[in-house]
Amino acid sequence: MQITNTILMIRPVNFRMNEQTAVNNYFMEDMDLQNQTINKKAQLEFDNFVVKLREKGVNVIVIDDNKESDTPDSIFPNNWISFHANGTVGLYPMFAENRRNERRDDILDILEEQGFAIESIMDYTSAEKEGVFLEGTGSILMDRVHQKAYCALSERADEELFIEFCEDFDCMPVIFKAYQTVDGQRLPIYHTNVMMALGEDFAIICLDSIDDKKERKNVVDHLKQTDKEVISITEEQMCHFAGNMLQVLGADDKRYLVMSSAAFKSLDDEQIRKIEKHCAIIHSSLETIETCGGGSARCMMAEVFLPRV
Repeated sequence: MQITNTILMIRPVNFRMNEQTAVNNYFMEDMDLQNQTINKKAQLEFDNFVVKLREKGVNVIVIDDNKESDTPDSIFPNNWISFHANGTVGLYPMFAENRRNERRDDILDILEEQGFAIESIMDYTSAEKEGVFLEGTGSILMDRVHQKAYCALSERADEELFIEFCEDFDCMPVIFKAYQTVDGQRLPIYHTNVMMALGEDFAIICLDSIDDKKERKNVVDHLKQTDKEVISITEEQMCHFAGNMLQVLGADDKRYLVMSSAAFKSLDDEQIRKIEKHCAIIHSSLETIETCGGGSARCMMAEVFLPRV
């Protein structure tokens, strides 16, 4: 299946603007607030978000972050771990050193205690020693049904390691470069999942960010080959996290597209109409998390496709 009704989320205890990721995440902005205040606001946004998901029947597994670790970005677990239907867990090399502390063996124990089967672990983290990174489903967008994987190359998404991932998971790689304008310069977008989201039968994508016309056409061709409706967003909408969305299953297998309120408000009526042809929308205010963390709704949710024991 392309989508799941089980989501892993990490409740933050030390959330703040991470100075180690700010160097190439141009979505982040400083807030003139003390870190303790920022963390409390982020916790409130997190809790409200979880309530909205659970109200629609999404199975949300919430695990608290550890106070002992300096992990300001722990709220974004999809960057270091992924869970697959064959029982495989993927572990990924992280660009920021303090983000490597987010990896926790006890999370696997908790999932097994809840009845999920873990058969094997695909561990790519040794690539950190060579300064090579591939940040999970932030960097990789998987079309699980058609065995394709999309990746916008950046400092956090190495081409050779991505190809190795595709060989391990038997996926066809779709590789391109995506950019955003920062102070008049075209700079690489740090994660694929801020400019693109894959649903069962649609894709939301900022085509304007793919400057190379051949690469842009190749991405669109792959999407159309798999019968996905392409819903294009502008770069301005992308900067409001309109590309950072995730389709999930709720009660009675009802489909939802999950996004932040900022992303929802940036969409026009025609884009909303196209999305609602395929599924309903859930949105929640994530202003503090987006501003200080440079990530949004999709980054906060690690999909669990593991089989049940």
